[in-house]
Amino acid sequence: MLPASRARIRRCDDYNINLFQPINGEGADGRPVVVPPRDRFRMQRFFRLNSFNLLASDRIPLNRTLKDYRTPECRDKKYASDLPSTSVIIVFHNEAWSVLLRTITSVINRSPRQLLREIILVDDASDRSYLKRQLESYVKVLSVPTKIMRMKKRSGLVPARLMGAEQARGDVLTFLDAHCECSRGWLEPLLSRIKESPKVVICPVIDIISDDNFSYTKTFENHWGAFNWQLSFRWFSSDRKRQTTNSSSKDNTAPIATPGMAGGLFAIDRKYFYEMGSYDANMRVWGGENVEMSFRIWQCGGRVEISPCSHVGHVFRSSTPYTFPGGMSEVLTDNLARAATVWMDDWQYFVMLYTSGLSLGAKEKVNVTDRVALRERLQCKPFSWYLENIWPEHFFPAPDRFFGKIIWLDGETECAQAYSKHMKNLPGRALSREWKRAFEEIESKAEEFLALIDLERDKCLRPLKEDVPRSSLSPVTVGDCTSHAQTMDMFVITPKGQIMTNDNVCLTYRQPKLGVIKMLKNRNATTSNVMLTQCASDSSQLWTYDMDTQQISHRDTKLCLTLKSATNSRLQKVEKVVLSMECDFKDITQKWGFVPLPWRM
Repeated sequence: MLPASRARIRRCDDYNINLFQPINGEGADGRPVVVPPRDRFRMQRFFRLNSFNLLASDRIPLNRTLKDYRTPECRDKKYASDLPSTSVIIVFHNEAWSVLLRTITSVINRSPRQLLREIILVDDASDRSYLKRQLESYVKVLSVPTKIMRMKKRSGLVPARLMGAEQARGDVLTFLDAHCECSRGWLEPLLSRIKESPKVVICPVIDIISDDNFSYTKTFENHWGAFNWQLSFRWFSSDRKRQTTNSSSKDNTAPIATPGMAGGLFAIDRKYFYEMGSYDANMRVWGGENVEMSFRIWQCGGRVEISPCSHVGHVFRSSTPYTFPGGMSEVLTDNLARAATVWMDDWQYFVMLYTSGLSLGAKEKVNVTDRVALRERLQCKPFSWYLENIWPEHFFPAPDRFFGKIIWLDGETECAQAYSKHMKNLPGRALSREWKRAFEEIESKAEEFLALIDLERDKCLRPLKEDVPRSSLSPVTVGDCTSHAQTMDMFVITPKGQIMTNDNVCLTYRQPKLGVIKMLKNRNATTSNVMLTQCASDSSQLWTYDMDTQQISHRDTKLCLTLKSATNSRLQKVEKVVLSMECDFKDITQKWGFVPLPWRM
């Protein structure tokens, strides 16, 4: 037999093999699993097939114990005896045996029997042999009615969930991914909230199950979700108003309003699900459906919330092992184009202009007539209302905000000279909270400045690192201005003077240690005290602009943004970094200008 043929046969065997051999106590209480060194080669082989450590999962019993991850207040909370029933809907495609069955087992073991009407498994055209008759035989003996429905062809998450929802008989639809573990007390908070308010879509706190060792890690309850400029879902940690019946009391068990949801795990009243238009049935595979539903629920009179008392673990993979006919890239861009076209009004153009793979032409490719009619029938609010009332801390452009590039006015380039000439002809004034007045002046010459930008010569403010982790600090530098479709050097500035960029990152003044303060007054200082950090509501992120001197200064310290050279000891090279230093109106390294970019039609 030829080597290539043997490789294909081995891959086929790997694909269909069920290696489930649980070891009593492995992974107990959510502890990590250590695969013996002798199995490391097999572990790596099967990891590539599933994008998680299958050998670790297969050592863990289906009914492994988990800690009670609820806070003491949540454990003490009492729920009504007449909560609505639920149908749990789980879509799977070529899921590993142990992972899928552990999801099902955790639902059964940790849900009050009277509340769990049924479990509905929807097979999105899997071709692994153990997911056929073997799975059908297994579910027949479960203590909860469990049915398997099968898609005739690979269709994706949205069509599969719609198939499951059509067969559901519970009062509430609870959607879960096929690689989850429900913890103690997970279901009651979700059903209780829907009983209180049927127009609430409620999500659990999503804990982390490691794709490497299947350890279960509790996540922080006080977080919420939203979307970046490309409509990718992001988590943010911040204080947001909780939904309490008594606004004067602090209830740590009350749900947290969230502008967006991840989409994999949530519960919704079955009747309300259909009243609100269920899913956009023309969205393919997955991706973008959570964006569409988040906008639709909020704009049409509902709410999206996270219950801090409900914890469900989810296996987060760094890559997906699944493929789809035609590829995922076009599917995702079409789905996002549908969501943006229907729900985002003027902001749809911003998303299409500055999202890779999208363009204004994407709007013409999608037929959303039925969804536009749904929006009109439900009398939904505009997207501006959503931003102003549901997500006021957003980092998107807006009519009262500046959006564009911050350029270093070195005095040499054509754009810098034109900018300086225009600004010097304006009445000089120092602006604090009246950025809008400055940008009205800048806007009048926007097209001229934009046409004069030389991508090879003009320098724009940007992160020092090209790929900035949102949770870490990043110094700021200047670099060649990028093309208009790239967002690395694009900023939003609010009327209060907050300088924001994508992923909720803001220009921040960091109070230096006492021994460094003197250095900041030294013109040769290179200590970085200006960083890009997660946006917050404090004065460390408020800046002012003097139109006469063209300086950006920190509102509280009165120190000016200054471009300096610094030595990177790790890389052994000199880099340009932006600092806050004593202002000197003659200093060319403190001169900054603004070039607006288009974001709406």
